[in-house]
Amino acid sequence: MAVQKRAYDANARGALDGVRIIDVSRLVAGNTLTQVLGDFGAEVIKIEPPAGDTLRAWKVEQVDTNWKLYARNKKSLGLELRKPEARELLLQLVAKAAVFVESFRPGTLESMGLGPDVLLARNPKLVIVRISGWGQEGPYKKRPGFGTLVEGMSGFAALNGFDDREPVLPPMYLADTIAGLFGSTGVMIALREVEQNGGKGQVIDLPLLDPLFAVLGPQAANYRLTGKVKKRTGSRSTNAAPRNAYKCKDGKYVGLSASIQKMAERVFESIGRADLISNPRYKTNADRVKHAAELDAIIGAFIAQRTQAENVTFFEKADVTIGPIYDISQIVEDPHVLARELIADYPDADMGTYPMHHVVPRLSGTPASIRTPAPKIGEHNAALLAELGIDEATYQKLLAAGIVCAGGTVPAPEE
Repeated sequence: MAVQKRAYDANARGALDGVRIIDVSRLVAGNTLTQVLGDFGAEVIKIEPPAGDTLRAWKVEQVDTNWKLYARNKKSLGLELRKPEARELLLQLVAKAAVFVESFRPGTLESMGLGPDVLLARNPKLVIVRISGWGQEGPYKKRPGFGTLVEGMSGFAALNGFDDREPVLPPMYLADTIAGLFGSTGVMIALREVEQNGGKGQVIDLPLLDPLFAVLGPQAANYRLTGKVKKRTGSRSTNAAPRNAYKCKDGKYVGLSASIQKMAERVFESIGRADLISNPRYKTNADRVKHAAELDAIIGAFIAQRTQAENVTFFEKADVTIGPIYDISQIVEDPHVLARELIADYPDADMGTYPMHHVVPRLSGTPASIRTPAPKIGEHNAALLAELGIDEATYQKLLAAGIVCAGGTVPAPEE
């Protein structure tokens, strides 16, 4: 069965059609979580303060590129939650929702009179996602929860980079996006309990720390077995060799990995060094890992004589697992990327078209889609409040009183 490639369709229906999500989170983790579910048809209502989600402030050339990406397929309702009347409106929306997502510092929601007990009293089947840096319990729960701090404490930075240099923090929102993806899975598990097993709503405690630590693999077990802290190895692997990033004649790089015996032998044969197959220093994978530096020198010298494109062509003909290491200028021009529409050009008022990543993953029967662009602050106020029986005259009074808000000045970035 063919899998849909086209990413944007204003009239598409997703598998999560009918699932309403109230999102009072800010920045990347919560917005990633709800963006994924929104892509598959969930109705995501962003509850924004007068100044909007802080993510709106992260701009490039005065364009809020982050907001445009992470807020696609969402609606915006501006509420000043410091006012009790706004909190009551929120609770009325919660009564008809399936999921509630927040990312306040632990204890803040309770201080607002919106703790899980209050929310579940209004809607016993509600799934509540509580995003924080360190979790709802524990001695660090009150610490600021920025991804950078988590990427350091989780052990990721200590493993990333080269051993003779400082640890390297990631150049993207790694902790946040991984938490968002784990969170979307948690929501679907909790919803199944409600919808299929007749269960009640529940709280999902989603720190940034736990998911990132989880994806690092068996670090704790390895340390317990060896008593050693794993050193940074750059692009080398401690499990297999050869495996590295190699510089080409044109200054670009290729990534080569030979994680099985037969592949290592193909590498040696292709570079005219079949003698290395029987060399006791490189005969087994364990031997090759032990002598990875000298092996890299041999392979690197061969690769340095050819351009990136020439290396890829050469090694692919030899059935060797190699690939180009691209920067974004190469990614957007790659024929495979273009054929699969990995980047979806969505109509945009600021840029003409905005190139954003395609919906992930791709389902054949109930595909996700990009239906609507990121909303303006409070863009859907009137329509959403009309569901609560609020007419135009009352809406205008709420606006005048600052209970409901639209527009405003975006705050400065916090990180």
